[in-house]
Amino acid sequence: MKACDRLDVDFRVCVRLNTDFHSMKTLLTTDPDQAAEFIRGGGIVAFPTETVYGLGANVFDERAVRKIFEAKERPADNPLIAHVGDRSQIAELSREINDAAHRLIDAFFPGPLTVVVKRSARVPLIATAGLETIGIRMPRHELARRFLAACGTPVVAPSANISGRPSPTTWQAVYEDLDGRVDCILQGEATEIGLESTVVDCTNEVPLVLRPGAVGIEEIRRIVPNAAVFAGNAEQAAVSPGMRHKHYSPRAKVVIVRNASEAVGHGRSAFIGLEATSAHFDRVEVCASPNAYAHRLFAFFRECDSDKIDVIYCQEVEEMGIGRALMDRLRRAAEA
Repeated sequence: MKACDRLDVDFRVCVRLNTDFHSMKTLLTTDPDQAAEFIRGGGIVAFPTETVYGLGANVFDERAVRKIFEAKERPADNPLIAHVGDRSQIAELSREINDAAHRLIDAFFPGPLTVVVKRSARVPLIATAGLETIGIRMPRHELARRFLAACGTPVVAPSANISGRPSPTTWQAVYEDLDGRVDCILQGEATEIGLESTVVDCTNEVPLVLRPGAVGIEEIRRIVPNAAVFAGNAEQAAVSPGMRHKHYSPRAKVVIVRNASEAVGHGRSAFIGLEATSAHFDRVEVCASPNAYAHRLFAFFRECDSDKIDVIYCQEVEEMGIGRALMDRLRRAAEA
């Protein structure tokens, strides 16, 4: 489905997909200053963060933001997150920051947490899917910080992959999906966390965790005790990425099992989890902890695709800390 085939937002923007992507030459570089030149010139750049690789554009440049939707084949009703290199840039993006948002920013910026606040009039509606809110994050990743500083502007950036595919945790995964579709890939190491940021909506009296991530609800409640986890209507307008559309999916079928003994290898199959398995699989990943599991999940999905795996069995984990985010990604990947 093309991005302009689905549109549930009031501003009626239609992203027209460019089918001649491979006329573009994608530059690979390790120099953040060289990569930032493309952002300043209205281009789009994939860059590493501590969570996953993002695909960035100048948030205030509508033409550049539109290129992100085109390159990713991303539905236009899926809002983007703005990344800042300095806290002073938050004021450029927002018109209202309440006490809860201030406290979360003080506690978790820089880091893998996004706060949703009321957008400023400068932020174009294409970046917010027509909403009056904007998600803001400050990465702690050193190369990302250098890149954002060189850009000199907030950079709006979803994950640097074709929409629906597993998010990229290496520059090679970005290249696999987006070579010829983006101006530049800033090459860094494999990402530290491997799952997208926690997103907290701070526009109402009760802060709501819209998307779980590495910052767990337990940590958030230590800062804002009344925070809750979103459990609302899936058909309402998505305030955060990852709330409505199918995400994180390999080509293989994903099956969630309670323990390793429930995973029975047949055909071309794979297993990932916390327990060893005696069954035969074409690919097996036994992780030492939920953090290690989260770090490896998307890369494992992509490796299974390369191996032409038909079924991936994924062991469930306790929904504490990053385990909640891991189970969220597994359930979304397993959606029919």
